Amino acid sequence: MCDKLRQSLAIGVLALTTTALPAIGQETQGRTVAPLPAEIEETTELMPASPVADGEGTADVGLESNFGWGRPATEAEIAAIDIDVMPDGRGLPEGRGSYAEGSSLYEEKCLACHGENLEGIKELGAPALIGGRDTLASDKPVKTVESYLAHASTLYDYIHRAMPLDSPGSLSADEVYALSAYILGRGGILGEDAELDAQSLPQVQMPNADGFVADPRPDSL
Repeated sequence: MCDKLRQSLAIGVLALTTTALPAIGQETQGRTVAPLPAEIEETTELMPASPVADGEGTADVGLESNFGWGRPATEAEIAAIDIDVMPDGRGLPEGRGSYAEGSSLYEEKCLACHGENLEGIKELGAPALIGGRDTLASDKPVKTVESYLAHASTLYDYIHRAMPLDSPGSLSADEVYALSAYILGRGGILGEDAELDAQSLPQVQMPNADGFVADPRPDSL
């Protein structure tokens, strides 16, 4: 009885394997295969597609210094990520924004996380934006725009790159200038008639600008 059972099971397994697999050379139906990447000219290396849709850039590939991988970035590719702003204002784009414009923008874009009075909402992990002056040397430092930033350009840079949390990078230069003016105004650093642009923002004197020391380490080794 056991031998007959084993024989039946073996026949069943054989039937499954022979019907589930296609014959050699037979095409499978409904299967798609992604096309292979283009090859770098005069080599057999595969080159990933450029993220720039218009294909800008005609730089040579296979440079000895990069071991033949990829190609130099195009100006458009670099510009897409080269958005940092330096403490002295280098990198600030053209544009302008006022405290009044920032007030309505804050209500629309920022209030839900940072609160009506810029006090932050702890349950959301959103910090306070103003207050906390002269607390950094205490046992309970409060790090805010008003107490912690040495340069106003840092505020612009952070808003531009990282805010709003649900859509970072979506704000225009004018909107970021306006929000910066509003936050600095609510912190008592600027007046409610303030307007900011690439020339005026680096001139803003932050309350704790003298609370930092220079980093003696070289920029490169």
